[in-house]
Amino acid sequence: MNEKLTKEEIMAALNERHSPEKQALLSEGRVAIAGLGGLGSNVAYALARIGVGHLHLIDFDVVDITNLNRQQYFMEHLGMYKTDALKSLLLKINPYLDIQTDCVKVTEENIVDLLGDELIICEAFDRPEAKAMLVNGVLEHFPEKKLVSATGMAGYGSSNTIRTKRLMKNFYLCGDGVTEPEYGNGLMAPRVAICAAHEANMMTDSPKLGVRMSLMGGRWVQDCARGPKAAARSLFCAAACRALAPSAGQAMGGRPA
Repeated sequence: MNEKLTKEEIMAALNERHSPEKQALLSEGRVAIAGLGGLGSNVAYALARIGVGHLHLIDFDVVDITNLNRQQYFMEHLGMYKTDALKSLLLKINPYLDIQTDCVKVTEENIVDLLGDELIICEAFDRPEAKAMLVNGVLEHFPEKKLVSATGMAGYGSSNTIRTKRLMKNFYLCGDGVTEPEYGNGLMAPRVAICAAHEANMMTDSPKLGVRMSLMGGRWVQDCARGPKAAARSLFCAAACRALAPSAGQAMGGRPA
């Protein structure tokens, strides 16, 4: 069947599955996804399938053969910008979604312009310093926005250690908080997808998409009061803390997980 479904047919199916009331909230959602790798591409797939109306895809990278072990791309996409490749795939799921793309690297200088219009922000980088940069930037400039981040999903260990925690009023962290990619224990499709599903579910389970939250907090709140370096250490290990220190001398940014 190659016929294109109408917008009314797709909405009727979504309403049947989710209820018209919940679907109306999902359709009004605005989510920015920073990083379109294993986390971001899986998050985008999930949100597109449930009909989140506006998705803002942000990444500067192209699809590489090493991405195919965990990211939602195919051989035909090798060499394409991830923003273009992912948008084309999402429109196959629902051609009536509003999808905005920015093929740029997120930095401290452009974060306000990039994320200012979105209600919910998904952090989907892999490098601790990039994660810390985005999280600190959002907390500084947009404390009212919902922020969902992730750390700790490498290897093939227990699925049950990947959790979602509420760290601040509008800030949630998914993952096991421990496992980092290393030789023989790299980023693999199953655990990365599980963590991405936690992120997507947390964005769905949001007042801005119509559902109340009830998650446990963490010690990050106290660390944050001691400054960004302590917060980065608590969230993303010592690597993030070093990157935030004035002596690090490294530009913020990073490839998506």
